[in-house]
Amino acid sequence: MRIINKHIVTDIFFDLDHTLWDFEKNSALTFKTIFEKHAIGVDLDVFLTAYVPANLVYWRRYRENQITKEALRYERLKSVFDEIAHPVDDPTIDLLSEAYIAGLSRQKHLFPNTIEVLEYLKPNYRLHIITNGFEEIQERKLRNSGIDGYFDQVVNSEMAGVKKPHPDIFKMGMELAGTKPENSIMIGDSLEADIAGALGFGLQAIHFNLDNGPLHETCVTIKELNEIKTYL
Repeated sequence: MRIINKHIVTDIFFDLDHTLWDFEKNSALTFKTIFEKHAIGVDLDVFLTAYVPANLVYWRRYRENQITKEALRYERLKSVFDEIAHPVDDPTIDLLSEAYIAGLSRQKHLFPNTIEVLEYLKPNYRLHIITNGFEEIQERKLRNSGIDGYFDQVVNSEMAGVKKPHPDIFKMGMELAGTKPENSIMIGDSLEADIAGALGFGLQAIHFNLDNGPLHETCVTIKELNEIKTYL
């Protein structure tokens, strides 16, 4: 297993969704609100059971440039309504998609110990975000959840023109932060996008193994954010 050499680290790059910002909880609350508002008579638990894995699939396809942002937003909803045999016409799907994007960024739920860990790290490191999320909502997520002030640079895939794990998004992060890969560490939930991407560009990495995935020795693994304090 790789170990963390904290003595050379000056800059910490976090993923946002599924790492600091509790995407699944915030997403569920948003769907509950918009389904009630638009009288979508579907069982929320049934919908979410299908939506959570479908959303991951479509995000992977988007990350790999197989579909556009617009297709991602439409097809993930269309496929789930089809899967649970709940007929919804295209204008309604478009309406729900827009309402979901607008409502999602207003949610504020963070993973346990997020603020505690950021408070612990901030005096000793420069903190940044590298995210594949959409530019128009990631800043609002940070602001509405009250953590925007902790980060010096926020790099998203739309401004970089590529998505993690592409090296150019990490290169942009280094350039904007005025640092080097050898002095930086990436913390994220995705082994492919965050960890492999960061290691490939020369950063150290900590994997937030949120979903209790298979054990590995690619890098340091944590299951709770406060474990970061053990390594940094």
